[in-house]
Amino acid sequence: MSEKDLQARLDELETRLAFQDDIIHTLSEQVARQELDIRELWEAKKQLNTQLKEVSSSNIRKEEDEAPPPHY
Repeated sequence: MSEKDLQARLDELETRLAFQDDIIHTLSEQVARQELDIRELWEAKKQLNTQLKEVSSSNIRKEEDEAPPPHY
């Protein structure tokens, strides 16, 4: 294999490595953004769950406090 062929292979490998580094960096940034989104969604879910518990418990009366149905 000639020196010219080796240099061409080396250039190709360096190009691939640079491309892979760029892709890895881009994917890493995307994963970090998604992690933040997931954390925000979990926090919103917890807040909604708390609000739902507050609303549902305040709207439900105990059985003894309920008036009997009209057909009794």
